[in-house]
Amino acid sequence: MSAAEYVKRLRALGPAGQVAMGKIFALSKEFVAMPLSEVNILLDSPVHDVRVGALSIMDKQARSKKITEGQRKELFDLYLRRSDRIDSWDLVDLGAVWVVGRYLVDKPRDVLYELARSQDTWERRTAIVSTLYLVRQGEVDDTFRIAEILLADKQDLVQKAVGGLLREAGKKDRQKLLSFLDQHAGAMARVALSYAMEHLDNEQRVFYRAQPRKSS
Repeated sequence: MSAAEYVKRLRALGPAGQVAMGKIFALSKEFVAMPLSEVNILLDSPVHDVRVGALSIMDKQARSKKITEGQRKELFDLYLRRSDRIDSWDLVDLGAVWVVGRYLVDKPRDVLYELARSQDTWERRTAIVSTLYLVRQGEVDDTFRIAEILLADKQDLVQKAVGGLLREAGKKDRQKLLSFLDQHAGAMARVALSYAMEHLDNEQRVFYRAQPRKSS
């Protein structure tokens, strides 16, 4: 299973940028056994659809029940090493949860805090999105800590991810979400605050939106 073969099959599906994501994901499923050396070649492509395919393959490999810990680490290392090629919100969201978050479930999470302080927008988004796997296991503390680091982030696509992850963490621990909002609502980007409050009642949303604005 080579990168060249994958690209040839992908081109047969239609012009670049016009192939439905579902078709790319289905093709990636056929190539799920692709060696990471070949996936790395896909990541080098300037064509976005090809890199979508690469991240989809990585995601599917990380989800496999047959994956070894060594293989999981190789996926994690490849994601971080080639983060320069993971340069859009959809690529981050394809790989971060299972490739990064799943790997870290039983390990120190220092790397997430390094990513959260990165100069690169997509590495910062990776930091917060990766915590979704942890949240699903009932572990919400890293989400709240990283959200605090990203309070003043100027990038809308980072703030949307922050708000979305706060919302998901709040489903697991409503009181921790409310405590976070009590402390930080006035400093949060409006889009992050809005996303974070989606499951709160109207009275609570009105209350937090009315908090005096302050710099984070």
